[in-house]
Amino acid sequence: MLYIIALIVFLAVNTWFILAYRRERKFRKKPFYSLAEIGWRTTSPPPAEKRTHSIALVGDVGNNGSLEDDVLLQAVHHWVQEAGQNSTILFLGDNVYPTGLPPVGSFRHPQAVQRLENQLALFKGYTGKVIYLSGNHDWNKGRKDGYDFVLRQEKFINEKLQDESAYLPRGGCLGPVTWEINGQLLIIVINTQWWVQTGHKPLERSPEEPYATSREFYAALQALLEENRHRFIVLAAHHPVYSNALHGGKFTVKQHLFPLTFINKRALVPLPIMGSIFRIYRKYVGAHEDMSFPPFRKFRRRLLRILHQHQSIFYVGGHDHNLQYFEVKGNHYAVSGSGSKTNFVAKGGKASFTHENKGFMVLDQYQDGSVWLRVVEPATAPGEDPQVVFQKSIYQGAPVPTRQGAAAPPSSSSVAP
Repeated sequence: MLYIIALIVFLAVNTWFILAYRRERKFRKKPFYSLAEIGWRTTSPPPAEKRTHSIALVGDVGNNGSLEDDVLLQAVHHWVQEAGQNSTILFLGDNVYPTGLPPVGSFRHPQAVQRLENQLALFKGYTGKVIYLSGNHDWNKGRKDGYDFVLRQEKFINEKLQDESAYLPRGGCLGPVTWEINGQLLIIVINTQWWVQTGHKPLERSPEEPYATSREFYAALQALLEENRHRFIVLAAHHPVYSNALHGGKFTVKQHLFPLTFINKRALVPLPIMGSIFRIYRKYVGAHEDMSFPPFRKFRRRLLRILHQHQSIFYVGGHDHNLQYFEVKGNHYAVSGSGSKTNFVAKGGKASFTHENKGFMVLDQYQDGSVWLRVVEPATAPGEDPQVVFQKSIYQGAPVPTRQGAAAPPSSSSVAP
C-alpha cells in the first residue's frame, strides 16, 4: 500500500513539474500585463513636442558591446537623439561586469575600460545630464577592496564627461543626494550597496558630511520627502525593493530541478530536494545580493515604512536582469535591469508588468503636468525604431512651464555640485 501511495505521489509531482515547465517555456518570453493594464494600448501620451523633460533609466549595462553591435545601446542612442537637452539619463549600477573597473595591470582592466568607453560614446554632443550610480559589481562584487574599485570608476567617468557630479552619491557615500529637474520633478539618489558592502565604506551623506550612525540616513531621507511632498520624486538606487525575479526569491522550474545550473548552465543533474532547499535559502535567508539577506531585509523594511507615508514616488532599481513595474500604496516601484543581460522573471503577484527582455524605462513629463512611464525595448529588425512594450500615465500635476537647458542642482550642501 505504501508503495502505491509513494508511486502516486511520485507521478503527481513529476506531472506537475512537466506541466509547469511546459507552461513556463510557452509564456516565459512574453510580456505580462495585470488585468488592470491589459488595455494599456488604448491610451496615449501627449505629442512629443509637448514633452518638457525625459528621464531614461538604464540598469546593469555592464556587459555591453559597441554601439555598432549592441542593440540595447542602439535603443539608448535613439532616445539620446530624441530627448535633446531637456533630459536626464541614469545608469542604475553594475556598469561594468564582472568586477567594476580593476586597477591598471589587471587582465580585466582593458575590457572594463572599453565597456565604459562604449557607453560614454553615446553622449558625444549630448547636452542633457548623465548620472551614474554604483552597483554590487562596481564594488568588486561586494569584496573588501570594493571601495577602491568604485572610486576608480567614479574618477574615470567624471573625467571623461568632465562633470564632477556625473557619479552619485559621490565618493561611495550613502546619500541621499538630490538632482533638481524643475518645480515638479526631483531626482533623489541613494547608495543601496552600502548596506551590504564588506570592507571600508564611508559613513557619510556626501563627502565631508558625516553621519554619526547609519540611522541618520533614514531621517535625512524622510526630511527630503517631507520637504518635497508636493513633487513627483524619482528615487534611484541599484537594488529593487519589489521583484518577481531571482533576487526576490523566484526560480524557474528548471533551476528547481537542476540547481547546479546556477553554477554551470550545462550541469543538468537532477537534484530536486537540493533545489528546494536552495530555493528556500535564497528566498528567506539570502545571499549577499538578495532582498532576503538580513542587512538588506532590515534596510528594505525601514525604507518601505518611510515610503508608504508618501505618495507620487517612483522608486527604480536594476540588479535583476529584466523589466518590472509595480504599483503599491500610491507609489511606483520598477526594475530596469536588463541593459545587457536577461534572466527569468515570474508573472503575477503584485506586478502590473514584467518582461524578460533587454530594455530600459523612460519617464516623460509633459506640459499638461502629466508624467508617463514607457518601457522601451530594442528594435526587432535593423532599421526600425525601438519598440514601446508598455506605457502608462502615473502622475498628474499642475501644468508645467516650458524651460530651456539641462537640469541643475540646488545650492544645498547635501547635493552634488
